[in-house]
Amino acid sequence: MISAQITLSAAGLRPTPARAEIFTLLVSCGAPMTPAELLERRPKLDKVTIYRTLPKLVEVGLVHRVQGLDGAWRYCASGEGDGCPGGHPHFMCTRCGEMRCLSGALPFFEVPAALTIEGKQCVLYGCCPRCGQATP
Repeated sequence: MISAQITLSAAGLRPTPARAEIFTLLVSCGAPMTPAELLERRPKLDKVTIYRTLPKLVEVGLVHRVQGLDGAWRYCASGEGDGCPGGHPHFMCTRCGEMRCLSGALPFFEVPAALTIEGKQCVLYGCCPRCGQATP
């Protein structure tokens, strides 16, 4: 896998250690994560740095975001390799809040030419296998 520093530089971002660590964590996770989940996994990262870095990574196309039923944005590395390619549905467990990628494409909609689409997402929700086996 290409180093995070090279990927960030190629996308036009300054490859700071914090940006590289955040991007590497998103790639290795392979599932959408909230900023709070990133902070849990890397408590030495600065919270403000995480919140400033994620939109930059989205802006340059290295990361995409998905909003869960709880209103929280989750971020996932885009592209080849271990990252989530985007453009597909996601599943969110209503009990534990875990989100994961699903295979398949999002539906196609006819949109009038006067409208500009800035994003799309589809989140299916229910109970994951781990929570489904737990007794309520």
